[in-house]
Amino acid sequence: MTENKDNMQIHNVGSYSFAQSGKSTVSDNMGMREMQSRAYGKRNCQYILIQAPPACGKSRALMYLALDKVIKQGLKKVFIAVPQIAIGSSFKNTNLTSSGFFADWEIDGKYNLCLPTTDEQKVARALEFLSDDNAHYLLCSHATLTYFFNRVENKKLFDNTLIAIDEFHHVSEHEDNRLGDVIHTLMHETNAHIIAMTGSYFRGDSVPVLSEEDDRLFDRVIYTYYEQLNGYKYLKSLGIDYAFYSGRWLDAIDPLIDTDKKMIIHIPNVNSRESSGFKNKDVAELLGKIGKVISRDDETGIYLVQDKKGRMLRVADLVTDTDNMQGVTLASLRHGDNLKNLNIIIALNMAKEGFDWPECEYALTVGFRSSLTELVQIIGRATRDCEGKKHAQFTNLLAMPSALVDDVQDGVNSLLKAITLSLLMEQVLAPNVHFRKRGDKKDDVTDNDDIVIKIDDTTVSQEVLDLVNEKGPEIINNLLNDSDTIKTALFSGSDNINESLINDIIFDVIARMHPELDNNDIAVMSKAIATALIIKVLKNREGEDEGNTPDTLGRNTSGGQDGTDTDTEGKGGISGKPFVITDEDNTQFLNINGKFINVNELDFSLIESINPFEKAYQFVSKVIDPDLLLRLQEMTAQMREKMTKGKALQLWPYIQEFVREKKREPLITSTNDYERRLAIALAIIREEKRAKNARDKVESV
Repeated sequence: MTENKDNMQIHNVGSYSFAQSGKSTVSDNMGMREMQSRAYGKRNCQYILIQAPPACGKSRALMYLALDKVIKQGLKKVFIAVPQIAIGSSFKNTNLTSSGFFADWEIDGKYNLCLPTTDEQKVARALEFLSDDNAHYLLCSHATLTYFFNRVENKKLFDNTLIAIDEFHHVSEHEDNRLGDVIHTLMHETNAHIIAMTGSYFRGDSVPVLSEEDDRLFDRVIYTYYEQLNGYKYLKSLGIDYAFYSGRWLDAIDPLIDTDKKMIIHIPNVNSRESSGFKNKDVAELLGKIGKVISRDDETGIYLVQDKKGRMLRVADLVTDTDNMQGVTLASLRHGDNLKNLNIIIALNMAKEGFDWPECEYALTVGFRSSLTELVQIIGRATRDCEGKKHAQFTNLLAMPSALVDDVQDGVNSLLKAITLSLLMEQVLAPNVHFRKRGDKKDDVTDNDDIVIKIDDTTVSQEVLDLVNEKGPEIINNLLNDSDTIKTALFSGSDNINESLINDIIFDVIARMHPELDNNDIAVMSKAIATALIIKVLKNREGEDEGNTPDTLGRNTSGGQDGTDTDTEGKGGISGKPFVITDEDNTQFLNINGKFINVNELDFSLIESINPFEKAYQFVSKVIDPDLLLRLQEMTAQMREKMTKGKALQLWPYIQEFVREKKREPLITSTNDYERRLAIALAIIREEKRAKNARDKVESV
């Protein structure tokens, strides 16, 4: 809980406290922080995927890897592609040798294509770079890379090169995604190395980032928000707050503006319900809410505003583009002193992805953001470790949905769980469907909500059964997200589901994913998965008869390659109770169930109370501390692994042996499968012990 300028209490839906160990910011003898050292340990891998939150040093990690690839591994060229040229400054020349590394990072200005010039000149310079034997490093935008790549007829020229993609979630398997085509071609027609970096390995439109075939070729480096923030030196807490209003957002925002804090205010998209439709008018009125505009610097474009306490604030407007000052303001923020002395940034689509302002401590966002990727990016703007900053705050101000309070409460709780899982780099919790041969009486009993499907074909091998149990949920999610035919067949409301049509489509998908299987095995798998889908649908329809509402189609936003917002539609997975079916205003806020994460399978509530706010209400949550974050991470790992209590107990001697040898407990974030399984088993044993203690306590009373 924090206080704003008027001593008004602001409650957080999520409140995160951290240990302040300093571990994530302490460098080793080569100058690397914890995440960077973890990534450097994968330096000899051909394909590396770094999943790590904003501001944890991914750019410098890439410098270390790129220098090693060229100097020690003999690669000829390095291409670094960023989504927007403004992010290119993250890869400026950097002294690394003074901290113990073997080389400094330097890019010839001639091949820094994030500097202003025409697209054609950038492509020409990139082509020149490819044949320049004395040049090793090139920096460009995603768009420049795709234009340039398509101009090179002989793709073998990219042999023995490294292509590094920042914000890798801009890649997708969609046939129209040009960056995705580049990655796929590099992987299948050259021996190029690839480093992919992202804070959220999923997209807002549900299209897979990579094909199953390509995805499994990547070695992963996973570093979570929990690890990063728990190891900070100064920042010790993060708060997440959701406030609802009726009327205009500009009439409701005043109590949430805190001019004592360094703020980024993201105003709503002009096409959203919250916007007046005139972004320049909204900015002008917002400036008036902050205080009185005194002047504007012609050289920087930064406003001088006197707040209601009489303090002079420096405010940057990155929205208004009618006075030719937007570019001036953006350029001024590339200078450290201007950014350090800034108080408030007003933005719409900018100041999100890759924007670096360590002093920022409060991100206030107006309007619903259905993309978890975007929410994580915005939260990341405020969670850089910085001297003097103890608390980071994210507040989302939303129009009141046309729904019952209980439904909104469910929506807030699910959204908070989804955000928290995203901060832990989690993506999807698969449905629990188990396949058995007819007559197979295994004693590893499933949970009550699980589905056991008997397969009649006695010729099916155990290997195929294991495969369908392991990959079935993934195939189901991909089908629901990507096949309009499947969705039409399942959700048309007809009593006669076309099982043969569904079976045929699934057969084709499995055949592409697993060409090593024969037709009989594929047919068994496809029939089993089709059955699982249909049973789940029928269960949902039974729920409708009992008064529950069916799944609804939600809108989702994902960043385009040029950094602009593009709307796409996607269907959530079949899971749990959805929230609303009406098409009334702002029901999109509630349609988040099952998009990437089956949050309903995480059975706990984070809502503690509901308070009045601006003729609507504000949700206050229970405090989320490091222990709960770790338990959440363990819970999701258990759900993916589907390990029974009996199996966990069998692994107890191996856990003890691991601790004796390593002098530490197994880590659930480990990239070693064996260590991760031991960590999951340990979490299950501890959870059982906690539950037993709770039962004993109740019985003693």
